[in-house]
Amino acid sequence: MPVVESSVVVPVDPATAFAVSQTTGPTRLSWDPFIRRQHFLDGATAPAKGVRTFTQHTSGMTMVSEYVSYAPPSNVGMRMVTGPWFFTNLAGGWRFKATDGGTQATWKYSFGCRPAWLAPLAERIGTWLLQRDIDRRIAGFARGCADPRVLAAVRPTA
Repeated sequence: MPVVESSVVVPVDPATAFAVSQTTGPTRLSWDPFIRRQHFLDGATAPAKGVRTFTQHTSGMTMVSEYVSYAPPSNVGMRMVTGPWFFTNLAGGWRFKATDGGTQATWKYSFGCRPAWLAPLAERIGTWLLQRDIDRRIAGFARGCADPRVLAAVRPTA
């Protein structure tokens, strides 16, 4: 199963980095180049294990995903429930680890493609495309972690 991964060190603590990664609405759209629209499903109002989300990629493709783990401030994992026909599976995980002066954020996707006879070529192309997407996305996340408006949205008010 192909895996793509990208990592960055951001100048905030792990709890803040985790909170930025879980923003929604206009705050999320201000930093995440991957998403055109996203919202919780089934009446959920916050992320948690078992919560499902609807996401529309900037290309127009849509996916329903489910949180399979949610452990602030260290990690979160999701899996595709329904999505583009060419994926047999798609899962993602984000890890956050304190470093001197910041947090190392590592995002990883694993996936498989169909039909089986085309999978070897489709997965090579998919690896290239998803690596490009995850690199752009984590760069946007880093910008979000330095944006005073994004930080104000995730930090508790006194």
